[in-house]
Amino acid sequence: MKSWRLIVAALAGVCVAAISTEPATAQTSLRGESPLVAEYCQVRYIRKVDIPAEVEGKLVELPIEEGMTVAKDDLLALVDDTSARLALEFKKAEEKEAQLNAANEVNLKDARNNEELARAEAESFRELYEKGATPYYEMKKKVLEAIRALLRIDLAEMQKKIAEAQYIAKRSEREIAEFELDRRRITALFDGYIEMRIAQLGEWVQPGSPIATLVQLDRVRVGGDIDALASNGAVHAGAPVLVRVFNTADPDQNFEVRAPLGFVSSEVDGQKRYRIWVDVDNQKDSNGNWMIKPGMEAEIIFQ
Repeated sequence: MKSWRLIVAALAGVCVAAISTEPATAQTSLRGESPLVAEYCQVRYIRKVDIPAEVEGKLVELPIEEGMTVAKDDLLALVDDTSARLALEFKKAEEKEAQLNAANEVNLKDARNNEELARAEAESFRELYEKGATPYYEMKKKVLEAIRALLRIDLAEMQKKIAEAQYIAKRSEREIAEFELDRRRITALFDGYIEMRIAQLGEWVQPGSPIATLVQLDRVRVGGDIDALASNGAVHAGAPVLVRVFNTADPDQNFEVRAPLGFVSSEVDGQKRYRIWVDVDNQKDSNGNWMIKPGMEAEIIFQ
């Protein structure tokens, strides 16, 4: 009977100890809150563009290779531009002719001189007519000639304005010809890296045919999902975050940087998560290779 009482007392002590330790565990978890971490984070491109041809023709220059670094406006390919260059020279000549016509004031000056002479003759014949030295029709003829000379000034001024308008039209045609020539030069839209060369030298391309895939690597985007219920207002554009990028092939090359959060989706998905991303500046290692590569796994930790 005594041994049974000892067993009951021992069991009661264990239960009391178990009950007393549960609040302590909860209190510890409240004091040491875990940081808010985004899920399913991955590095991806900010810019990845298939650079297209804009006109039909044969590729006569293709000075790029896969893995090459290019700067904005560098030549990637050239479509045969022989006809476009000849058309431009022709339009330049037409523009020059129109410019000379627009600047020509010989006809206008001649019309003004003739009007002055005709007006003087009309005045002289009017005086002679008043003195009875000349018949009326001769005087009237000179007056009408003076009026005609005045109209010729208006005509010369109108012709000059027409010539100026034609010059503007020819200048626009020359600019169009320059644009058509420039369209045959396929250039880089931004500083980047040739991820893939699609076209081949001598190939006939159509408008829209991809020439090469150009990607931006000096700045990349790390995106993921965050629990909407756990965010508690801490997730917003501009919030300070710590970005960790993991290099599974070489853990020594793991990358860590602090940056402001760039984007928070306004939509919550079916799993009650926001879509977020942050842009970070990439860096090169000692061999000149970019440390962060699209496709790497990452973490976004809210500070």
